[in-house]
Amino acid sequence: MSEQHDIEALVSREYKYGFITDIEQEIIPPGLNEDVVRLISKKKNEPEFLLEWRLKAYRHWLTMTPPTWAHVHYPPIDYQALSYYAAPKSQAEQAEIDANRPKSLDEVDPKLLEMYAKLGIPLHERAALAGVAVDAVFDSVSVTTTFREKLAEVGVIFCSFSEAVHSHPEIVQKYLGTVVPAGDNYYAALNSAVFSDGSFVFIPKGVRCPMELSTYFRINAMNTGQFERT
Repeated sequence: MSEQHDIEALVSREYKYGFITDIEQEIIPPGLNEDVVRLISKKKNEPEFLLEWRLKAYRHWLTMTPPTWAHVHYPPIDYQALSYYAAPKSQAEQAEIDANRPKSLDEVDPKLLEMYAKLGIPLHERAALAGVAVDAVFDSVSVTTTFREKLAEVGVIFCSFSEAVHSHPEIVQKYLGTVVPAGDNYYAALNSAVFSDGSFVFIPKGVRCPMELSTYFRINAMNTGQFERT
């Protein structure tokens, strides 16, 4: 009886981290078509090879049908009712201007830093979790990546996917989609078409990473789809 009571108390409790951060955001209108795919790529200032990869995935997605799960029941997802890009205004503007430059914490909105601290994920390295490097993604953009310089000392590259596309395009092009191809399944194709950011990790052969690597994805904007690629 006590165990059942504990379970009921747990499931009825308000979600501690379900708060929304009041911050000005850029959100593109709902809907999904080739123009939206091109817009996401343009906002990330991506090279042509990545835009073509996205478009190929999107066209393949149009030929597919969503899977039918045996024991899960939920309303059909209206993919035209979702927005596929949302970002804090300052981050969105900076991403379009200079997507290949590492983000300094001085450029991050203090409200975002407060939010991550509230979640128990401080982004200032002096207060960060011991032995853990974090790439923090907020809606459609990476906010910052910690301990990147320390990791670089041993040859480990840890940064946002958007940055890697510009600073290490040859690595991205070589390995993108080699584990899970864009056409592997319905959701892989959708993700490949509309992903907006994620974490990039490259560890050279023979190198042992000196820290744990972690990514924290946070959805703040309502009715948006967060499709990230790591």
